[in-house]
Amino acid sequence: MELTAQQLKGFDGSDPSKPIYVAIRGTVYDVTSGKGFYGPGGSYAVFAGREASRALAKMSKNEEDVCGNLDGLSDKEIGVLQDWEKKFQAKYPVVGRLAA
Repeated sequence: MELTAQQLKGFDGSDPSKPIYVAIRGTVYDVTSGKGFYGPGGSYAVFAGREASRALAKMSKNEEDVCGNLDGLSDKEIGVLQDWEKKFQAKYPVVGRLAA
């Protein structure tokens, strides 16, 4: 399944009948099993329904960092992002890709 960024926003946890999705480097994961973290009021809710690569790399919950732009990240930050990717790959099913 391919989703646009706009379509991805519809899976932000605000509708309890829909799954919760988070994208990392264009891969969309179903994080519904972690709704305590990614659902409304959760500590990572800012990432729900969004491409969160930059924010995860920077360990940031700032709104401006919740995007897929990796420009200017340090090698350390890219390493942090890779660690997050491994965690997501091990824990959450892949449901699709984010349209370019």
